[in-house]
Amino acid sequence: MKKINYFIIAVVVIFITSCTNNQVKLNAAGATFPLPYYNLAFSTYKNLNAINISYGGIGSGGGIRSLKDKVVNFAGTDAYLSDKELAEMPSEVLHIPTCMGAVVMAFNLDNIENLNITPSIISDIYHGKISNWNDTAIAAINPNIKLPDLKITPVYRSDGSGTTFVFSDYMTKTSQEWKVDFGHGKSLKWKLGIAAKGNPGVAGVIKQTRGSIGYIGTEYAFAQDIKTAAIQNPRGEFIKATTKSIALAAEGDIRPDTRQMITASTTKGSYPISCFTWIIFYKDLSIACKDQQTQIETLKLLNWMLSDKAQELTLKVNYVPLPPLAIQAGLKILSTAK
Repeated sequence: MKKINYFIIAVVVIFITSCTNNQVKLNAAGATFPLPYYNLAFSTYKNLNAINISYGGIGSGGGIRSLKDKVVNFAGTDAYLSDKELAEMPSEVLHIPTCMGAVVMAFNLDNIENLNITPSIISDIYHGKISNWNDTAIAAINPNIKLPDLKITPVYRSDGSGTTFVFSDYMTKTSQEWKVDFGHGKSLKWKLGIAAKGNPGVAGVIKQTRGSIGYIGTEYAFAQDIKTAAIQNPRGEFIKATTKSIALAAEGDIRPDTRQMITASTTKGSYPISCFTWIIFYKDLSIACKDQQTQIETLKLLNWMLSDKAQELTLKVNYVPLPPLAIQAGLKILSTAK
């Protein structure tokens, strides 16, 4: 009877297992808003399942284009696709929300930690009608603050951005002048200010520019210790972005396709520029996932993103877990993928 070389068998088994796991690499790109959360979630998933996931933060617009061109398996976006955009895609596209967050007005002023601001003031700043920090309109709602005689430098996104989409959605709901002049979308025609690419770019400009103000995702403000304003909500309350105030904005029904904005919520205590962020993918997974194993692993990952484990991770990087109704809707959507 021949002796069995268990060492060789073990090496072969390890090699086969390693090859099987490493052959699958999921590629994705899109929104920078959820990038810190996706980095954490995808690295956690890799440790649990030995699946490599590459996600490039190129902006929501770039992610949508990449999915349309079928160069990624799925994409991230803070701006859900409109009916027109869905019709222009090569095949049916589905959305699942992955977490909640908010867009904040970050500012750089010495010796001022708390600042109230209204949508009309934001509009006037980006229109150039309010150009100095000690303007009477800002002073009127900040009576206990000594505002400096300092030029205001507005900052905005240069790239197609879901963060711009969320921010402008709130502004069009609350300022008629903004609605007429700037409108709502991933890219706007700005009148003045400094442009920067991605949330990291805008955050960097604000941090380096005294007197600046601009809109960024909450995590970028928290991570770089940039001060943020309390924004007036539709109830007249000045609310800062917190886990609680963001969660309050999502109270209520969820559309079956989850394509909805939650800005300008009328819930008491809600932060008015709160939002969902989504992963989008083809219902027919084979459109962007060329082999069956990639299709299987993509669907497994997306289901895991709605699990308790993944949702718990949101709080570690200053995002907010999805409400139960949003998770239920997401899981139902995933059940229709093939």
